[in-house]
Amino acid sequence: MKRNLLWLACLAIALTGCRDYLTEIEPGTTLLGDFFTSTAAAEQNVTGCYVPLMWEYNNTYLSEWFIGDIVSDDALKGGGSTSDMADAYDMENWRTTSQNTLLLDFYRAQYQGIARCNLAIKYITNMEIGTDSIFTPTMKNNLLGEAHYLRAYYYFRLVRVFAGVPITTEVIDNSDNWGVPRASTEQVYNLILEDLTKANYMLPVRSAMKAEDLGRATKGAAQAMLLKVNLYMASPYWNKQLSQDPATYFAAAKQWGDSIIASGEYSLCPNYEDNFTLAGENGQESVFEIQYTEVPWGDYGDGNDPSKFGYTAGSFTQILMRSRSSLIGGGWGFDHPTQNLYDEFEPTDIRRDVAILNPVDSLIETPSVEIYLGSRYLNNKYGMYRDPADLGGGFGKWSLHASRGPLNNRQIRYADVLLMYAEAALGAGDEATARTCINMVRTRVGLSEIALADNAALRHERRVELAMEGHRWFDLVRWEGVDGKGLKAHMDAYKLTESAEAQSHIQEFVAGKHEIFPIPQEEIQLNPTSMKQNNGY
Repeated sequence: MKRNLLWLACLAIALTGCRDYLTEIEPGTTLLGDFFTSTAAAEQNVTGCYVPLMWEYNNTYLSEWFIGDIVSDDALKGGGSTSDMADAYDMENWRTTSQNTLLLDFYRAQYQGIARCNLAIKYITNMEIGTDSIFTPTMKNNLLGEAHYLRAYYYFRLVRVFAGVPITTEVIDNSDNWGVPRASTEQVYNLILEDLTKANYMLPVRSAMKAEDLGRATKGAAQAMLLKVNLYMASPYWNKQLSQDPATYFAAAKQWGDSIIASGEYSLCPNYEDNFTLAGENGQESVFEIQYTEVPWGDYGDGNDPSKFGYTAGSFTQILMRSRSSLIGGGWGFDHPTQNLYDEFEPTDIRRDVAILNPVDSLIETPSVEIYLGSRYLNNKYGMYRDPADLGGGFGKWSLHASRGPLNNRQIRYADVLLMYAEAALGAGDEATARTCINMVRTRVGLSEIALADNAALRHERRVELAMEGHRWFDLVRWEGVDGKGLKAHMDAYKLTESAEAQSHIQEFVAGKHEIFPIPQEEIQLNPTSMKQNNGY
């Protein structure tokens, strides 16, 4: 799929024209139904549904890390100063307003994806079997399954950042139809479950896919998301906004976990670090990952130039993570792991050094800049072009690819599935299953088994296993902290573990407000009668 995206996306972009977030064509200019006359055309359209997964700040995948990592206790923004990516600084320090451009980019990217999915679902549903020799019932179901999966994925991203958002499941081809009111949180979650359930029945298992199609959604990806979404709906924060009690969702989550594990389609990679190398892309532990490919130009892959296929090329790593030092790969020095995260690892846990790089001063050209927020640590998972064939002195292969690595974004790994399944089992009262799953993850990295599974053990394991992968903040919100004392108490305690300089930047967390972010003001202005701002903003 990585190769397919390079040439298919341009056609998808051309077909979807206008970049307004709710409509992809100028009304009255194109009869889109005339395009869906072959399997190739339908497949090209569905390929275009994947493209907004990569559309964030300058077409790199940035916002989910800035939310999932730096808003949490796992990372600090970094950069050259407080004004370097000021919107990210505001998000990290509870200063976010509805004018935040990162949130606006994030919001609109998801609706771009939703619009493309709606287009695919409408017109592929209307295509007749036998349109050409390869448009079989199986092919039709597979393509529709991908579109339903991706639409659910985009809505899930929106709801966990903003809570209830406008729902649109139809092709909007008239500006008079743009005024869609915000749906409730429960309505959005229910749509997500509906789409994922359809996708589960329509999609193939991974082992049935051709090699060139790896990266497309599969039955396993749909089941993993059904597991994940039900866990969110069972969680303390989100369940308060729903009509069914947590037990219902824990039971459903465990059922979906049973399904994906019983499939035998996935397994843990024997060597943990291999998950984050080029050779490990789309490997045995990969359930779903966003596909990137290497380009030889520009820090952003020239994402604004469709002639260079920039919407699907380039890397999301180039402005994240790495030291500003050319001695260890170059970069802009964002997403610095915290001392709090570093201390969470057991002393013998090899995952710490995979996730966190602790360079000596001699490898940092401007130490005073690198640690301006009190953290000298660097993200070592996604910060470099990781190639074990050329370790470059232990810091990864960077000389040729310092700014343009093709590393995919691992969205769902099998280790994540096992830990979600353990969480579902705990919620359903099955401690033995939870303990087995947690210990599978621990023994993979040479750690001793736990004797008893509980929430504390599960939450610790999720943090260290998935460190610097953009999960932490969303976990903290749904759990309302980690120890039953509330998210505010947790964030206040975290602040005290960081340096005096870091503490001086971190503002007070406000319960009932900061769990979610403000709806972008530009979107409210487009729909002032139907859009209500989130509490406190």
